[in-house]
Amino acid sequence: MSIYEIGRICVKIAGRDAGRKCVVVENVDDIFVMIDGDVRRKKVNIRHLEPLAEVIKIADKASHAEVKAAFEKLGLAVWDKKSKKQTERPKQIRKAKKKVVEEKSKKEQKAEKKEAKAEQKEVKKETAAEVSVEEKQEVEELSAGETVEAETKEE
Repeated sequence: MSIYEIGRICVKIAGRDAGRKCVVVENVDDIFVMIDGDVRRKKVNIRHLEPLAEVIKIADKASHAEVKAAFEKLGLAVWDKKSKKQTERPKQIRKAKKKVVEEKSKKEQKAEKKEAKAEQKEVKKETAAEVSVEEKQEVEELSAGETVEAETKEE
């Protein structure tokens, strides 16, 4: 007979439940026992448990509700599963089929884009030409003014 008999209160010393109290619910074999209490109910290696002196009376393979009642009598905390409420997966909404009559062909769309680009280039050329004409006029006015000044200085 092992020290890890059914009803033995232990402290878990390894894993994420380390430091929490539990009770042996079932002896699986010489190495593993089933535990429950302030830990998740699971099969663990006896090397991961530190037995305490206390033994409580519970049935072999006792349910979580029975273990919870026994722990509450002793004033110990009990781990309860907090499962999330499963929501329904959002259904994929299909897009409506596009009307063929309203949609233009790709060739027509490309032609429109080319026309728009050509118009933009023409506008840029026109503005550039206007600017260059204005600059030429200013340069001519300045050069005419400089020649008049140069002539007055020479005299």
